[in-house]
Amino acid sequence: MKASKAWRLGIGDLQIMTVPRHRPPLKRPMWIIVLVSLVSLLLIGAYVYPPRGFVACYMFSSNGCKSFVEWLPPSLSRELTDDEIASRVVIRDILRMTFPETKNAKIAFMFLTPGSLPFERLWDRFFSGHEDRFTVYVHASREKPVHVSRYFINRGIHSDKVVWGTVSMVDAERRLLANALKDPDNQHFVLLSDSCVPLHNFDYVYNYLMDTNISFIDCFEDPGPHGSGRYSKHMLPEVEKKDFRKGAQWFSMKRQHALIVMADSLYYSKFKLYCKPGMEEGRNCYADEHYLPTFFYMIDPQGIANWSVTHVDWSEAKWHPKSYRARDVTYELLKNITSIDETLHVTSDRRREVQIRPCLWNGMQRPCYLFARKFYPEALDNLMQLFSNYTLT
Repeated sequence: MKASKAWRLGIGDLQIMTVPRHRPPLKRPMWIIVLVSLVSLLLIGAYVYPPRGFVACYMFSSNGCKSFVEWLPPSLSRELTDDEIASRVVIRDILRMTFPETKNAKIAFMFLTPGSLPFERLWDRFFSGHEDRFTVYVHASREKPVHVSRYFINRGIHSDKVVWGTVSMVDAERRLLANALKDPDNQHFVLLSDSCVPLHNFDYVYNYLMDTNISFIDCFEDPGPHGSGRYSKHMLPEVEKKDFRKGAQWFSMKRQHALIVMADSLYYSKFKLYCKPGMEEGRNCYADEHYLPTFFYMIDPQGIANWSVTHVDWSEAKWHPKSYRARDVTYELLKNITSIDETLHVTSDRRREVQIRPCLWNGMQRPCYLFARKFYPEALDNLMQLFSNYTLT
């Protein structure tokens, strides 16, 4: 009842209850003026000079936070081990190295093969006339090759047994790199198999590789069982699951990256110990598919193209890529491969996500592939016949 009476009080009642007071005109204190001026100056400064600090980033700038994240040291999430610090110091210094200009910059063509190379005659035609711009290295893991091209004679290196799917594949790659690095003129290093063939003439390949400052190492994230599903927690702390990547074995890399691969023992040892077939129940890890993609994603992600310049057709979704017999080798097939200017990766999880990206060479979209595999030896004659036609560009 009292509440109801209070609610019905009129304006007149309020006027009777209120005691009028005389108030002097308000004067703005000087400190308010000073404060407003300072805030204005801070806002102008934040606009002209984007903030780098954490608090300022979120207070003043929508893109300042990104700059701050980029400024943070990569090791902020955890403390690096002594081995990691030592490894990253070496890697950093190698990446900063500038090599003296060589009058004879060459490409090292490194062949990883069980024995003889069935396409030597084709490679002989590819190399002919360019003797001062390439070197050849052959790692034959089973039997001594019989050579038919002068470019391959006496180019074998000390080789060891290679077993598919094991770290011995990576060991063979490192063995080839070590021998090729002995020649200071070798500035780019291409890994090829016995079933690889060239898709363009030598000048095109040479200019494609030498006129860019990146390495063509395949690298993508696969959250499925054939990607991150192969990761082992035993790789911690140096290799985290979020950094685990997958890619094709066949690479092309510049000299700095070749030196880094040879200098690395820390990350390589993790893959040697914990990435192998049958390592854990139900899991098969293959070091040749994961070591280099993961390593370069961690230490120099901006320095790799994320695709290989060697074409492989996985469209059949089998354990091994599509192989080309003599009847398959036509002008149309080869021209189709040389015209591809996008890379395609498919994840191995249930979503089967298709990742398509343009092949960017110095910022321009260009054909992706310089070489292709896997060709049966019987395809040699067709390839020899078509070589001058499909490699004109």
